[in-house]
Amino acid sequence: MMHLKKDGLRHLYLLAGEEHYYIEKALETLLGKLFQTVQERQDGLQRFQGDADPAVLAGSIEQAPFFAPQNVILVQDVPWFRSSKKGGEGKEAEEKDKRLAALMQVLSDMPPYSYIIFVVNYHVDKRRKLTKLVEKHGQFLEAEPLRPWTIQEWLQGKLQSLNKEMDRDAYAYFAGAVSMMQQISLSYLDKEFDKLALFSREQRITKAELMEVFAGIPEVSVFSLLDAISARDAGKALLILHRQLTDGIYFTVILSLLTRHVRQLWQARVLQQQGVRGKALAKPLELNPFIAERLGRAAMKFPEAVLKKAMLQLIDADYYLKTGQAGEEVLEEAVIGLCCGQAD
Repeated sequence: MMHLKKDGLRHLYLLAGEEHYYIEKALETLLGKLFQTVQERQDGLQRFQGDADPAVLAGSIEQAPFFAPQNVILVQDVPWFRSSKKGGEGKEAEEKDKRLAALMQVLSDMPPYSYIIFVVNYHVDKRRKLTKLVEKHGQFLEAEPLRPWTIQEWLQGKLQSLNKEMDRDAYAYFAGAVSMMQQISLSYLDKEFDKLALFSREQRITKAELMEVFAGIPEVSVFSLLDAISARDAGKALLILHRQLTDGIYFTVILSLLTRHVRQLWQARVLQQQGVRGKALAKPLELNPFIAERLGRAAMKFPEAVLKKAMLQLIDADYYLKTGQAGEEVLEEAVIGLCCGQAD
């Protein structure tokens, strides 16, 4: 986005990666600069899909525009930027593909009236000649999936765009909620914050407002259960567990997140015994630094023997629940063991 504002348009772009949110934002910005109206975009945008013929694409790039001032070509899901398979599509095969070689020659010297945007939703191989060509003659956006420990930059930018801020409790809840998500959907978070901004009258977003937004996500709603377990508050933890099950959250979701939490507590305890403490726990645990620091403090409340026993209980619970040999009492037993268990 900074390059677009500073340097203007290039004739060659590659938008790649698994984070669709950034790709969609970049694509929308590019098309907005290339077309004045929605009607112009509908009439003037040429589209090619994954089975596109490189020779046909090269011809479209070189052909002078007739009914529009420029050729704008969107090429989606082509496999040309993937890692080569050994013995199949290796470097020798790439060199033999004359049609792709001809396309690369056209891309290296784009006509002034043509613009091409490649969009692929996978991790590209930077060693491939086509990728190197784009980096040399155009611009390359690599949109990697966001992780809990890298979301801070997105959050700050989003809050600034909404002219909002979070109080400390709200931020703590957000960081914890995101750490529970198996996959972070920025598109979802973006829409939810937009809705929150419409209904929130104050500039500062509160924890209560965030809790209402995330209440419908099962993984996040279990966060309060894990928080109670971290505090070793058996009464509160059991109360929340019963409420979660009554609300219809499937036992596999609770079991999966419980197991993950115990594993993280155990890892944090071992790491701290090795001298890794505070926010330094974030990288090995792959967590937001704020959450990693909190987890580290909680981990020291649990004897290692208690965590080991809980892990074995959860493994057994997984088998017994899935085979119908036990009910929800095995989850209760694991929670009580975590909260009340003592080292032998």
